[in-house]
Amino acid sequence: MASDPGRRPPGHDVQGPGGYTAFVPAPLAPPIAWDAELVVALSGADRAIGRLAGEGWRCPNPHLFISPFLRREAVLSSRIEGTRTTLEELLAAEAGAAVGPASGDLEEVVNYVEALEYGLGRLDTLPLSLRLIREVHERLMRGVRGDTATPGEFRCSQNWIGPAGCSLSEASYVPPPACELMACLDALERFLHDDTLPPLIHVGLTHAQFEAIHPFLDGNGRVRRLLISLLLVQRDVLPAPLLYLSAYFEETREEYYARLLAVTQEGAWEKWLSYFLRGVRLQADDAIVRMAEIDGLFEDWRKHLAGVQSGRPERVLRLFVENPYWTVGGIADELSVAYTTARRAIDRLEAAGIVSPVGEARRNRVYCARQMLEVLVAPRASGRPASHS
Repeated sequence: MASDPGRRPPGHDVQGPGGYTAFVPAPLAPPIAWDAELVVALSGADRAIGRLAGEGWRCPNPHLFISPFLRREAVLSSRIEGTRTTLEELLAAEAGAAVGPASGDLEEVVNYVEALEYGLGRLDTLPLSLRLIREVHERLMRGVRGDTATPGEFRCSQNWIGPAGCSLSEASYVPPPACELMACLDALERFLHDDTLPPLIHVGLTHAQFEAIHPFLDGNGRVRRLLISLLLVQRDVLPAPLLYLSAYFEETREEYYARLLAVTQEGAWEKWLSYFLRGVRLQADDAIVRMAEIDGLFEDWRKHLAGVQSGRPERVLRLFVENPYWTVGGIADELSVAYTTARRAIDRLEAAGIVSPVGEARRNRVYCARQMLEVLVAPRASGRPASHS
């Protein structure tokens, strides 16, 4: 594949059985030309993620933000791969309810949440590695489409990227053949522990390289987006997983895949990194705005309940921040209180206009904090580049 004259090639082609051509990426890190666009992009992303980290350290209970943000990311990352589950469906399902027709994609999104939570927990005892990547993939693919494609195992056969139903000869990209795969992955694992580059550059390079290697038969896109959160936490860029880029990638999907493909075709690392860093800046700013809105909403709710003697309503409020949908029984179980106690707390929140019932059901009625839900689903500034850029 072509690359700029005078630059190290991004990799090399190999011929596979039957005459197809596969691409083997060169080990990271490539030489990077620090042009003005890239320098400005890194500066802006660093400032934005620094502000987000500061908000994370300031917040006494960042879990309030992590839980809803993580679920929003799960929905959007899975949507890039073709699922149609909404955030409302996921949150309601976790509360033991349904807010619309059941979606066959829901389990894939649930698995994404569980895989990321598992990976973040494992970082306490296991550094990011091929082993951890396999473990995360196994949880991601368990029991869903692709679960026959060896969950948790690197592929032993050739895969390819292209339109649905295309053959190997029609593919837009063919990653390394199985016989080259482990050499590529071993080099990637070494790079995972390289701390000589700016952290955001390191994350961006890793993301693109994982796409080029495509080590699993299915689930590669979701795993490489999971790796962003895992790397940012492992590198202490953020105190908690508060930054998620899938909203940006989903909105700019055509550019996302074009930039990744240009890396393998042309070695266009600088253009990819500038695109990636623009997403970091936009999504960090987005997260800060949503955190401020959630914080303000929670304080407003507390003021509405200032005269309530029991401390339980505030504990229930926190649950409605983590997930806007709850049943009385779910709250009773979560807080280990009597059903009647949870019922009284819900009644107070409903009387204050904080929650309202969903649907007409009387048994196992679901309540929703709609203002909180609106904060999570509200669109923000476009990820598309401005007309002058």
